[in-house]
This record gives sequence, structure tokens and C-alpha cells, in this order.
Amino acid sequence: MTRRSVLIGTGSALPKRAVSNAELAETVDTSDEWIVERSGIRQRHVAGEGETTSTLAIAAARAALEAAGVDGTDIGLIVLATTTPDQTFPATATIVQDAIGANGGIAFDVAAVCSGFLYALGVADSMLRAGMASRALVIGAETMTRLLDWEDRTTCVLFGDGAGAVVLEARDVAGDGPGVLATHLHADGAHNELLYVDGGPSTTQTVGHLRMKGREVFRHAVVNLADVLGNVLAEVGLTSADVDWVVPHQANQRILDATAKKLGLPPEKVVVTVDRHANTSAASVPLALDVATRDGRIKPGDLIVLEAMGGGFTWGASLIRV
Repeated sequence: MTRRSVLIGTGSALPKRAVSNAELAETVDTSDEWIVERSGIRQRHVAGEGETTSTLAIAAARAALEAAGVDGTDIGLIVLATTTPDQTFPATATIVQDAIGANGGIAFDVAAVCSGFLYALGVADSMLRAGMASRALVIGAETMTRLLDWEDRTTCVLFGDGAGAVVLEARDVAGDGPGVLATHLHADGAHNELLYVDGGPSTTQTVGHLRMKGREVFRHAVVNLADVLGNVLAEVGLTSADVDWVVPHQANQRILDATAKKLGLPPEKVVVTVDRHANTSAASVPLALDVATRDGRIKPGDLIVLEAMGGGFTWGASLIRV
């Protein structure tokens, strides 16, 4: 028997307002055709008054808890990935903790931008296997639209807001049983200037705006994601042919297509929500995972790979038997 973190529930939440490309084109110098051709995005959800990273995270957490059949008091660990916390401190995870009644356990945020959920998952998995808790809530939640420069049409059309969450439970399982099988995480700070926010408490004392050199990010993303996916499969002696579903970071349809092609994966094995959600940073992987779980595509026993790359650069992949 092997101690593993088993996924027992998923959940997600989106802001009420969905903004189509056509609506966005009324205020931004762009068009539906231009956005779809370059990204595959057709709409995004934008947080309104009263909607914050924590309110979205709480809603996603409650949905995941319900799906798992457990209560907030059963959760001993909360790891929340976000680039857009409600406050500089305390951690947004503590706001979620209080809302679901999990007070007294462990709760903290992780900042790894679009790879944040993979980082949070890796941390939670390690802590569960080390015996620091028996159940964990892992969340990716973002209000990315509040970092956007709405006069920069090359970036403002690409992002949206949302949250996704999973509940993990530490169990002793057989070798071919469910659970997180392997996670690989990486970072390379040499590429800071390719994707970043031009502000912060210690530098400008402002929030700042997102800045991105899209062509360079695309090139790095395809290479890094294909490599890390191959590595995480090789660790457990599997190949892409063994994978039932790839649940990728939803940054750009072209990146999804290029990565799948590089790995020899058929497009129908890739879960795609970028057309509906746009890039929701740390929320995109758990959002897509919840969508594919609830619509019945992902079933118990399936082998799934989660992957993401974001500013930093950070990137990673996790292999999970559902």
C-alpha cells in the first residue's frame, strides 16, 4: 500500500457577468475575429461589485466540499493559489477558512501566477503524505481583470476571472489505485520581463498592470509544457498513450494545440474551456477540471495530467489517477 492524496471532489465558481468579444469591442480597439483567431477566446467572466477573489474561492470551495461529501470542519489544510489576493495580508486562504468553518487548521496562499494551482497541489500533496493533515482544500482563484490595462488591446482581451477547487484526502491505496502519482515543478527567473505586473507594495506602492510579450511567452510555453508533461509521465513509467485526459492551463488555444501536437496527443483528449473562460491564471486548471468532471468526461479510474505555465517563468505538471 502507498500513501497518496486522492481527489474526492471538485468545484468552481464564475462571476455573474459574462463579456463577449463583441461587447468588449465596444470599448476596446479589437474585434471578435481578431481575438478568436489569435487566442480561441469568445467570452470571459468579469468580477463586478461585491465579487472578489475570496468570494469566488469560497463558492468554489463549497461546491468542492459538497461534491466530496465532507464539511468544512473536516478540512485541516487550505492552500490557495492566487496572484490577486483580497489584501496584501492576511492570506486570502484564511478568509476562505473562516467562511467554511475550518478555523484552527493550516491556511496559506501560494503565488506562482498561472502555475499557481500546480504549485499549491504539489505543496498540499506533500503535506498530506507527511501526515500534517488528513484532508486538504486546494484552490486557484483570481480576479485578473483588476490587473489589466484596458488600453492595451494585446493583453486585456485575454484574461478573465474565476475560481476552481479540489478536495484531497490522504489514503493508503494499492499501486494502481487512485491519487496524485507524480508532480514536477519548475521556475526560471531569467524571463521576468516577458510576463509580469509593473507594480507592487515594495516597489511602486501600487497594484500595477499586467505586461506581456506574447510571442516569446508562446515559444517558451510550448517547449516547457511538452518537456514537463513527458517528464512526469516518465517518472512512473507511462507514456502519453496511457493518458485519458490532459487538463491544461487555458491561456491560448494555439498553445493547447501546439503542445498536444508535440506530445502526439489527439485534440479530443485535451479539455478546453479557454473559449468560455479566457485565461483565469491560477484558476484555469481547476476550473477546467471541474467542468470535465461534472459533464462526465473524466470518470473514476481515468489517468489525467494537469499542466500549466505562467509568469516567473513557472511551470509544472501533475499526474493523477482519479
